[in-house]
Amino acid sequence: MNEKNKIKSQKLWESLQSLGYLPRWIILLLDTAVVCFTAVVSYYLIYRTGRMYIKHEHLSISVPLYIFVSVISFRAFRTYAGIIRHSSYIDAVKIFFSQFTTAFLLLSINALYDNITGDLLYLNIGILINAIFSFTFLFLYRVMIKQVFENYFSISSAQSLVRAIIYGSDANAIAVANALKSEIPARFKIVGFVDKSNHNKSKLILGLPILQHKKKVSVLMRIFNAEALVLADKSLTKEERLTLVDECLEFNYKVYTVPLISDWEDQKEISKKVKNFQIQDLLERKPIVLDNKSISTQIKDKTVLITGAAGSIGSEIVRQVIQFSPRTIIMLDQAETPLHHLGLEMSKLESKVKICSLIADVRDRVALDNIFAKYRPQVVYHAAAYKHVPLMEENPSQAIFVNVQGTKNVAELACEYNADSFVMVSTDKAVNPSNVMGASKRIAEKFVQSLHNNNLNENDGCKTKFITTRFGNVLGSNGSVVPLFTKQIEAGGPITLTHPDIIRYFMTIPEACQLVLEAGAMGKGGEIYIFDMGKPVKIIDLAKKMIMLAGYTPDKDIAIKIVGLRPGEKLYEELLNDTSKTLPTHHDKIMIAQEEYEEFYELKSNLAELIKAANNYDAQDVVSRMKLIVPEYKSMNSEFQLLDKKVTDVLKP
Repeated sequence: MNEKNKIKSQKLWESLQSLGYLPRWIILLLDTAVVCFTAVVSYYLIYRTGRMYIKHEHLSISVPLYIFVSVISFRAFRTYAGIIRHSSYIDAVKIFFSQFTTAFLLLSINALYDNITGDLLYLNIGILINAIFSFTFLFLYRVMIKQVFENYFSISSAQSLVRAIIYGSDANAIAVANALKSEIPARFKIVGFVDKSNHNKSKLILGLPILQHKKKVSVLMRIFNAEALVLADKSLTKEERLTLVDECLEFNYKVYTVPLISDWEDQKEISKKVKNFQIQDLLERKPIVLDNKSISTQIKDKTVLITGAAGSIGSEIVRQVIQFSPRTIIMLDQAETPLHHLGLEMSKLESKVKICSLIADVRDRVALDNIFAKYRPQVVYHAAAYKHVPLMEENPSQAIFVNVQGTKNVAELACEYNADSFVMVSTDKAVNPSNVMGASKRIAEKFVQSLHNNNLNENDGCKTKFITTRFGNVLGSNGSVVPLFTKQIEAGGPITLTHPDIIRYFMTIPEACQLVLEAGAMGKGGEIYIFDMGKPVKIIDLAKKMIMLAGYTPDKDIAIKIVGLRPGEKLYEELLNDTSKTLPTHHDKIMIAQEEYEEFYELKSNLAELIKAANNYDAQDVVSRMKLIVPEYKSMNSEFQLLDKKVTDVLKP
């Protein structure tokens, strides 16, 4: 018999543990039952003082009216919409306002009834007492259910939770802790907080210990048997964050990060933002301060054309431009599917900006002419380009068609149709180029700059400002190392690296595009703007940190394989060539590169010959002509290295 009872108890316990969420109408009924109970309690308490909360002759009116008003208040503030076992302070606020509203309405009805009949439906002080009791009971029964579920029905899942310490003890850290404690399904078991300043006199937050940062974080993690650190202290500097991350990775502890929490942010939204520390977080710099007024002056109520709009840079330019309320954004790209996806993304935004998605190739002068004639763009951001170094090394004609001829087409049409400005997106690979791609972009830079200079000298009526922006590798862009390494790690390795000493400059996609907009707004025409890319990053160090952030050990769990430099690849990139100088601007992250202007008509003639050679698909002839136009172009790890000596001999005076 005892065995049967034990089995029944076990089954009951399991059924309680797997209990689903109650429907909202049942919660509404429960809340209504609670306020009815508190009304009875209030009635008898007041009755014992010798007074009547509700007169007997008014019971048939007062009781239904009280229930009706209570239900209306519940529905108005949706107190029944939450899940009781996950109740938060937001639910307490809703309950408070619902009971305040109930009391206010009943007092108002009472006063009106008194004016009409000279009698009261309820004792006024009784309404207030009842409201206090109702709020207390509604709040307490939610707290009790929440505690029961947390303390008894979460035990089985607690063993699989990640034991975590939250770094921080301010309001931001407390908000994160509350969100993680109420997260469904739960991921973390918070075991303590770390106080960076060591000034917190309290011993506990949310019933958890506050740890003084007198010892290394790794020591505190080991003492409390923690597996992860959640960075929630908003006062942490970049250097402090990097130190903490390096220390945790050294001892195989996971690191999570969360952005700054707004005061009234929903707990569910907060918990969603707690994510694994990403490699982008290690490279982030101080937020860029934009001159929104000048950017808005350039873009607001204008027609803006963005070429290469479906690419990683172009699509981010679209996202940022739309914030400045242009009249029309023309998204131009030859890639159908990505452009369609971007169009769907833009259509979901609540914006009055007209969005046009146009399929066209920058190589097609006729198609571009029709677009300029129809839409008359006032601002042009030219981001369309081929950018993969090894591919362009194998296909130099295509690099000329898109990066040179495409730029020439768009720039000349911008001038012909009198656009206000033309902003070209270039690359640090155009500086002292070692490959076809970089050289093709340098030729495009030369053309854009010389075109502007020629317009000024000849005063031929073209008022377009031609501006070039030049920056390095962009994190997360199509073809960059970060998404490639991520895929290789997910596949179990190995990570392929071209050289152990290779270094690169990095910036995030939003950061790069913000600077493009800023440079476009400040430019007077003819400038090549270069951006502060921060410190260069050694790619092998980047790979090792990405492996450790994923929870693996480099060269043990995930191998790093050196495969050799690719054709046209060099160990480091530059933002200036050997003869260039820089001028500062009012923005501390943007400088102007002083490059020598090319004679326009001579350059235009050379480009015509280059494009003609590209149409003949003679790679040797194409690259030879590129080297004549860009004398500093010296091929590396490429079949075109043999051409360097020939070109040097030709260029000798």
